[in-house]
Amino acid sequence: MIQLTLTEVAASYGPRLVLNAISFNLQKGAVLVVQGQNGSGKSTLLRLLAGLQKPTTGTINYLLQDTNFTPREAAPFLGWVAPDLMLYRELTARENLKFFAQVRGLTYSKSEIDALLTKLGLAGRGDDWVAHFSSGMTQRLRYAYALFHQPLILLLDEPTVTLDEKGAALVANVIAEQRQRGITVIATNDPTELRFGDYILELSPAVERAR
Repeated sequence: MIQLTLTEVAASYGPRLVLNAISFNLQKGAVLVVQGQNGSGKSTLLRLLAGLQKPTTGTINYLLQDTNFTPREAAPFLGWVAPDLMLYRELTARENLKFFAQVRGLTYSKSEIDALLTKLGLAGRGDDWVAHFSSGMTQRLRYAYALFHQPLILLLDEPTVTLDEKGAALVANVIAEQRQRGITVIATNDPTELRFGDYILELSPAVERAR
């Protein structure tokens, strides 16, 4: 059983209400797209789901492998892609993935890393410094980091930013594969990315409505 449930979740920064009374329930195979203007709380919602920030009120619960988890407890099951996800520019792509795998306590082989890099369009670039990567290549490497442990929950903030047409097609494949494994939540203000969603959550400052 894989399930994500939000109940009356709100988030504030000081006196400013960013999210108000967000509730939804997602089960395995679901893709939720969160859209809204800048400042409407899209990235804040993903940070809440990732356990990087606590809600002001309300609850977030993950049911994973028949066990209930808070977002912070669910971290080993989460994959995260966001424009501000920092990679080590002074390391190679392969060294970045090895480092993050070790942090997560994962075992890996050179062939597994090479296969993942190839899948994401970075074949032959594993030993190149990230400092020499284009913005699109860096975004592809973020996906490699997020998918390394085959997460049950995939959180994507502006998933196709800086990517070319081939890169956007790779993202579509990643989302399709994630349907077989778990749940995907996407935050975007790109209307073309609405096509990924089974469900759409529209946000505006302190006013949310789902359809």
